[in-house]
Amino acid sequence: MYTPEVAPLADSLLWSSLVALLPLLTIFVTLGFLKWKAHWAGLAAVVVALIVAIFAYGMPVGLAGLSATQGFAFGLFPIMWIVITAIWLYELTVKSGHFEDLRLVINVISDDPRVQAILVAFCFGGLLEALAGFGAPVAITGVMLMAVGFTAMRAATVVLVANTAPVAFGAIAIPIITAGNLTGIDYHDIGAMVGHQTPLLAAIVPLFLIFLVDGKRGLRQLWPLALVVGIVFGASQYVSANYLSVEMTDIIASLMGLAAAVVMLQFWKPTGGQDALDKMADERSREKTAAPDAGGTAAVDTKVDAKASPLTGVRVFLALAPYLIVIVVFSAAKLIPVVNDWLASTDVKIPWPGLDGNLLSASGEPSTTTVYNFQWLSSPGTLLLVSGIIVAIMYKMTARDAVQVFVDNVVKMRFSILTVGLVLALAYVMNESGQTITIGTWIAGTGALFAFLSPILGWLGTAVTGSDTSANALFATLQQTAGAKAGIDPVLLVAANSSGGVVGKMISPQNLTIAATAVGLLGQESSIFRRVIWWSLGMLVVMCLLVGLQSTVLSWMVPGS
Repeated sequence: MYTPEVAPLADSLLWSSLVALLPLLTIFVTLGFLKWKAHWAGLAAVVVALIVAIFAYGMPVGLAGLSATQGFAFGLFPIMWIVITAIWLYELTVKSGHFEDLRLVINVISDDPRVQAILVAFCFGGLLEALAGFGAPVAITGVMLMAVGFTAMRAATVVLVANTAPVAFGAIAIPIITAGNLTGIDYHDIGAMVGHQTPLLAAIVPLFLIFLVDGKRGLRQLWPLALVVGIVFGASQYVSANYLSVEMTDIIASLMGLAAAVVMLQFWKPTGGQDALDKMADERSREKTAAPDAGGTAAVDTKVDAKASPLTGVRVFLALAPYLIVIVVFSAAKLIPVVNDWLASTDVKIPWPGLDGNLLSASGEPSTTTVYNFQWLSSPGTLLLVSGIIVAIMYKMTARDAVQVFVDNVVKMRFSILTVGLVLALAYVMNESGQTITIGTWIAGTGALFAFLSPILGWLGTAVTGSDTSANALFATLQQTAGAKAGIDPVLLVAANSSGGVVGKMISPQNLTIAATAVGLLGQESSIFRRVIWWSLGMLVVMCLLVGLQSTVLSWMVPGS
């Protein structure tokens, strides 16, 4: 039996927290400063986490090792299973020859890459986050942006920053529902509070995307469209989370934002689109010159033949079919109760051998994290597999070709698979040894000031695990307890945990690896990290200020206050 101590080093919470932070510092330093490849950074962090768990926390060697193996398994399934099948779906469209038509279809709406960033990464990515989550939006929208001419690095950066505002309500609001189940607070109340926080980020994220694509010039020329889409998306999140449906929030917001963009473009045309296209063409040329043999999962020819035959209705349908099928399959699986319940009933609960029953939580209760949930049928990855099979049949591909594409895809992604497995191994060792709770308890001990700092816990949890759901599983009850002790509304802090988590997802090694894999930048996760870290920190500061003010002068923003 192992019971983690909150302050194992001389009963000092400060020193214990500083030691517990060492694995996180290892991965951030090796990725951000030493520029190691992600799998080596992940391995180094796992080793440090094991050393801290065994020597600082007194966790038995066997249990520490078993925690790592459970986390590694979770990284493979369901996390990488989702990514593998998402990219396989994309590879099928390339193999079939229909992928090039996707660029032509998107160009019908607008050939301006700045507009395309908003439509694809923000609106469509938000819809995918609502239905699938767990990295699928980053993988799919990353290759879509590559299709319309984005360089690999710019595509990765844009989709990671775009995948912020919808995360709290992602996968049919699973992060919020999880927080409600753990704290006993009605998840509708938590969702309503989140609906008073993340819409403010949503309103400005499209502006960030335009700046990432075309700098200050893009902001000057496209700020009206960016603001309209962001405000409509954010307002829709607010209305749905508070008055309609927490589960449907991102679906409604994404569709409303997309509709607002399409309608506005009928009456208002941005200037400077050709300049942005020329800039992107120059970047592609430089990228090709710098790395002429660079391949990767999404290495495609983005040149479109201007003399190509005009799009027909059939070609448009076949270009969009994979994504329409994904929406239909996930909507049926998530939104039809009888289907959702049946899929969930097929899950297999596996007590992790040697670990289950031998690990207690910090409160002395048997830990529930030692049961591995094998979602062989209900996993988003399996739903993507079903979608891919339908697409292969629709494209009249042979079973042999479809299987060969899948196998080739797995081989190319082998280091990405290893990286994500190691990152989840790190998360499990830190969580089950007590390192994460030590850090959280230390931050929670700041009294009334904690309201300003509470989003940091969600940010930290999501950065480590790559999942806002996991961040809520780690810290939701801690936020609730800290709020009660400090006289701060627990609903506000539990919601802040989820809202803070949305801006931590872009720097998660798991998501960095998914983005790098999707756009063909294997081994360059550290470069992507350095491009997005400041966006993540900047939005975290905004969220901290907002939550802190909501606990004081903006308390009227807390539902029921």
